[in-house]
Formats: sequence, structure tokens, C-alpha cells
Amino acid sequence: MGEQSVKNIVRPVRVYAWRPEAVGDLPASAAPHIASISQPAVAPRLSIVVLPFTNLSDDREQQYFADGITEDLTTDLSRLANMLVISRSTAFTYQDKRVAAKEIGRDLGVRYVLEGSVRRLGSRVRVNAQLIDAATDAHLWAERFDGDTADLLALQNEITSRIAVALNLELIGVEATRSIERPDVLDYILRGRAASPNYKPPSRESYAEAIGLGERALALDPQSADAQSWLATWLMGRLMNGMSDTAGADIMRAEDLAGQALSAAPRSPLTHLAKGQVLRAQGRPAEAIPEYETVLAFNRNWVLAITSLGWCKFLTGSLEEAIPAHEQAIRLSPRDPLIGNWYGQIGRAHLLQSRTDEAILWLEKARNTNPGQPEFHAALGAAYALKGETERAVAELAEARRLNSDLYSSIAHRRVRLGFMAPSVRDLFEATYFAGLRKAGMPEE
Repeated sequence: MGEQSVKNIVRPVRVYAWRPEAVGDLPASAAPHIASISQPAVAPRLSIVVLPFTNLSDDREQQYFADGITEDLTTDLSRLANMLVISRSTAFTYQDKRVAAKEIGRDLGVRYVLEGSVRRLGSRVRVNAQLIDAATDAHLWAERFDGDTADLLALQNEITSRIAVALNLELIGVEATRSIERPDVLDYILRGRAASPNYKPPSRESYAEAIGLGERALALDPQSADAQSWLATWLMGRLMNGMSDTAGADIMRAEDLAGQALSAAPRSPLTHLAKGQVLRAQGRPAEAIPEYETVLAFNRNWVLAITSLGWCKFLTGSLEEAIPAHEQAIRLSPRDPLIGNWYGQIGRAHLLQSRTDEAILWLEKARNTNPGQPEFHAALGAAYALKGETERAVAELAEARRLNSDLYSSIAHRRVRLGFMAPSVRDLFEATYFAGLRKAGMPEE
């Protein structure tokens, strides 16, 4: 939502409006642009105010922590695409006042109100947050976050990041279900995002739905950089998850879309995400790394960029950097539909470095989370074999073959997928992964 989309002046309020072009040369830590705009007659989609969090602790000095949560959330939410967030200075005029969410929504012209509280219990801090529909006063989402006060700044950062990620998912889901007589480009994008594996486990059906909605958005506005970027991202997601029957055509289409989007909006983090996905799918992980880093300079909480960067670090040989990236994603989005993939990637990184016990722990989590993914069974089979648990290794390899008889029929078939990895990573695969698969019974050819 930008400044130009807001009409019908009623009274002026101040908001944080996410506009990539406004932060061109600012450091990543700089606050977003503050713009003066007018209150709309109808609240814009994805519009929200973060009310000052209430300090419920006996120690009134803890108010600074509650205020810090409020300020950081305001900043993090304002960095999200298409999000309109009322500024801190306006939001704090409601501090210590009992005002109904409906009234706040009318006053500020927002669709959603986020409120919360902070309570310190000895060395522990508990933060509660609730998302309210300002039109109906209905509670849409609530979550509780606990942490240790040993490092309050780190705790504050983690809590605000987790709330921002969860809220982004929740708001997209709510907006995608609204009944609209004549959907526009943003409506189709929101529906596509809700249909994508960010909200559902990866499947041919979920990708087909998201891509179809992306095509409809692009048909309405062929020059929309957002529509181009999301469509390219979903096409490459389907390809990289092994669910595309038209790989060559998908890469060509996505490359063209991402190129157009990046030329039109070079300061948009979304266009850099799309470009990174294309490069990664093309087997060019070293070139994709700066694209993902650019995304995270704009939005530190974009989980897809975090995990994609971690995967590229893995492919280029920086295995120790891959693990914390995926661990960070798990902390930020602990209920994510893709969390099984993150477990698996951590497990493979441990396996390649001969930390077999740690590898088994993570690969078992991955398999249990997504038992239909053959790679988790194959990697776990290799780890079991290296540990000497031959019976379990044979069983896991058999399941991988049942799920994908071609790819896991031989070492040669599996090895062909490793051509875009750094030589040092391929060597580690030979010494651990393939050595384990041989012990589990996989033939060479």
C-alpha cells in the first residue's frame, strides 16, 4: 500500500509505509520512511497499528522492554511488502487508554489492531500478543512467547521477529479468504501466497494453484513487478522441489519474469528474491548469494531468503554457515509447512561433516515431519549405515526407492544431481553420503 492508493481525506495520521525506493542508500538498520498520508474511507488491506504493549510486571522499570517490543514490531512489520503500519508516535497516543479496537480502526483507518503485554517472572519474560479485526472486534490470532532475561536485547529481537513472521502469515491468510467481487492484482497475489508452500506443504496441487493465481495477476497487469516476481518465485519453487514436468520452459519463463521485475524495481527486495530463486534453480548458487543478502538487508525476517541463503552456503562449501541459517528459520517460523526441509538440510550438513549422531537426530525429524520426501529416507539410510545399523539403513533406502524408483536406483543416478555443487562438497558427499548408501545396498550403476 503506497501513498497514492489512499483517498477520501478525513483526517491526517502518520504511518510507516514500506517503499523500497525510499531506503535506497540507508543502512539495513535504519528505520523505514515516515510519510504523512490521509485516513482512507475504507481501510487498506494489510493495514495495522501496533498498540503499546502493556507492562504487567511489578517492576515499572520493565516498561522500556515493553516499549522496545512495540517499536521493533512497528519497524519489522513496516518492512513487509504491501504493509501499511501506523507510526509509533501515533500508536503511543493510545498508551494506558482503554479504547475499543473498532474505534481505533475507525480513527486510524486500519483493518487490524495488534495488542499485547509483557510480564517478567524472575529470570523469565512472557510476551502475549493478540491480533484483532478492527471491523468486527474479533480476535484472529494469539500467541505466547517465553524467554530468558540473560540477554534482553537478543530476547527482544527474537520475540519481535517471531511475531512479525507469524503475523505476516496470518494476515496474508485472512486477506486471501475475504470475498471480493472484482479481485485486483494484489488480491490474486495474496491468494497465490496463501496457496503456496509458505502456507501449505509443497505439492503439485499447491504449486499449480499458486502459479495459476500468479498468471491471473499478471494478466491484469503485465507490467506488475510484484506479479512477475511472485510468479517467477513459485515456478522455481516447483522446479526445485522436483514437481515440474516442464523444467526447461519454467526456467526460461522465470528468468524472463525476474529480469523484467528487477529492471522495473531494482530496489524491491521481492525482485531480488525472485532473481535469487532463478539463479539457484539454474545451479548458480554463488551468484544467488548476494541476491538473498540484499533481500535480508531490507527485511531481516524473510524466512525464504534466510533458508535459501543457507542452502547456497551449503552448495558453495560453507557448511557451517548453512546450519545456523536453517536454525534461525526454525526459531522464526516453528510451524512452517517447509520446516521438514530445514530439518533435513541441517541433517545433511552434519552428515557430510561426519557428525553421524547429530545427522540422525535431524534427519529423523525431517522424515517424521514429511515422510513422503524420498531424500530424507535416503540420507537417513546413509547415516544409519555409517553408524552400523544396517537393518534400519536398508529399510530407509527401500522406502526412498519406493517413493522415487529412478533417482534412488543407483549411485550414478543420484550423483548426477550434484554437478552444481562445489568440488569440496561433492568430495564430502562421496566420503559420507554415498559411502553410507553403498553400505545400505545401493548399486553403483
